[in-house]
Amino acid sequence: MAAPTPPLEAPVSAPDETLPAASTLIERTGIEIIPESQRTAKPRDLFWPWFAANVSVFGMSYGSFVLGFGISFWQATIVSVIGIVVSFFLCGLIAIAGKRGSAPTMVLSRAAFGVHGQKVPGIVSWLTSIGWETFLAIMAVLATATIITQLGGDGGVAVKIIAIVVVAALIVTASVLGYHTIMKLQSVLTWITGIVTILYIILAIGHIDFATVLAQPGGNIGQVIGALVMVMTGFGLGWINIAADWSRYQKRTASDGAIIGWNTFGGAIAPVILVVFGLLLGGSDADLADGIANDPIGALAQILPVWVLVPFLITAILALVSGAVLGIYSSGLTLLSLGIRIPRPSAAAIDGVILTLGTIWVVFFAQSFLGPFQSFLITLGVPLAAWAGILIADILRRRRDYDDDALFDAKGRYGSWDWTSIITMVVCSVIGWGFVINNFADEAAWNNWQGYFLFLIGGKDGDWAYANLGVFFALVIGFVVTWFARAGTIRRQEEGTGR
Repeated sequence: MAAPTPPLEAPVSAPDETLPAASTLIERTGIEIIPESQRTAKPRDLFWPWFAANVSVFGMSYGSFVLGFGISFWQATIVSVIGIVVSFFLCGLIAIAGKRGSAPTMVLSRAAFGVHGQKVPGIVSWLTSIGWETFLAIMAVLATATIITQLGGDGGVAVKIIAIVVVAALIVTASVLGYHTIMKLQSVLTWITGIVTILYIILAIGHIDFATVLAQPGGNIGQVIGALVMVMTGFGLGWINIAADWSRYQKRTASDGAIIGWNTFGGAIAPVILVVFGLLLGGSDADLADGIANDPIGALAQILPVWVLVPFLITAILALVSGAVLGIYSSGLTLLSLGIRIPRPSAAAIDGVILTLGTIWVVFFAQSFLGPFQSFLITLGVPLAAWAGILIADILRRRRDYDDDALFDAKGRYGSWDWTSIITMVVCSVIGWGFVINNFADEAAWNNWQGYFLFLIGGKDGDWAYANLGVFFALVIGFVVTWFARAGTIRRQEEGTGR
């Protein structure tokens, strides 16, 4: 009789006595199932990582980005609040899977895509996480150079090199140490960044000119929707591919509603306040808004008195590092889910090297990075939205916990490839890319192929061209198709008969 085929990876951790304790300095747990003895987190614990990662003053720069769509202050405020809250609510829905399966997000999506089919969205997720964490590191380095210059120093090559070394070291060290260190770090950073952000608001409030802000003319519905999509992709949808990574230490008995609530509240509360304040600042000063386009945090620092620049710089860097740490930790887990057989700390270190090289290239060689980054964000945002719609529908259809063994066995109930989900994601992406436009045709010419379906809604010069409806279409179509097309498959999987 032939020997049984081994699973793709070990489905569960080793027995408890061989597992690293919560107090161990470096988390050794990779993508395996978290054992019951270590699922000690409570839903309210989710507040700390999500709040700390999103309380950065960088959030204020989105005020200028949103107004850049040509909409009024009130339109921008409504769009920002809705976009931030809804996008983090979607993260909360994904986080339910972490509680039910106690595994990283991309491993849990094997239930929807198949054990090997998950690699398709996994690659998109990994690229998105790498892009975000590198972007945050770049922001920290540029902010350092700008503020050092404001203090009368030389923010040139030497300062930038030192900043890159320090920022990269902080990000990589925390991500290599792992979950328990990150959770403790985030709870401390929450207070530090929160206090200094409040101080910034107090000092900058005199810069606001309400008459100028309220005089901003309103935009059409296409411009409003475009701003909404940008806010959603810049906040919650930018984190959605890692949302379950932070809930996998929750008890299986934890309330779904509590997980959604704390995830949404922790992620959304700070950005809502910061973006609205950023709208007031950007709408008051056109020069400030223009400066934010090239160096968001450095431009925001220019309106501060000199005595507060050093604590502002330190806090801004720590806040950006906080967000990058979440990204690089999860990108390492995603790398492992793609079949790379290395320890989790090594995966985080590899992504740290990529982050460092990317930061060096942009800081010293790239002519512009904000435009290409936003173009990159929308491009990956389409398939990521399709994946999110598929997985959310899959999660809401399920009534039972995941089969731990089957998540790592291509011959288990989840199968090797779920072609319904894969084809749905591909078709949604093709449709979505057809309804988005490259707003940065000169800076990111490699993306000018998009928008091939815009002729259906007025062409590339029409009112709807910059609405980026493709992100919405991908999310909604992915959800609806999965809700109906995979209902029977999900039922059979939960009955234990799926293949």
